[in-house]
Amino acid sequence: MKLLDEDKIIDLSELFKIFGDSTRIKIINVLLGKCLCVNDIANTINMSQSAVSHQLRILKSSKLVKCKKIGKEVHYFLSDEHVEKIFKLGWEHLDEI
Repeated sequence: MKLLDEDKIIDLSELFKIFGDSTRIKIINVLLGKCLCVNDIANTINMSQSAVSHQLRILKSSKLVKCKKIGKEVHYFLSDEHVEKIFKLGWEHLDEI
């Protein structure tokens, strides 16, 4: 395997930093296979809507979640199967330790 160039290494490091926050991990966990509004996410993980919204902004700017408007509500979902795979691989790794 060849060594990644410096820009790719920095990008990969930034990606893993996003996964380094327990609140964001909780949000990703809740969104596995679902599309939910901020209120539903906040209620599920027992956090304020403003705290969840802040973390969703980070996840969205990192392209790990997307959103769509349904009526007057904005619903969030995982961007693609890669986000779920990264989450599940980490989870599987922890189960093996």
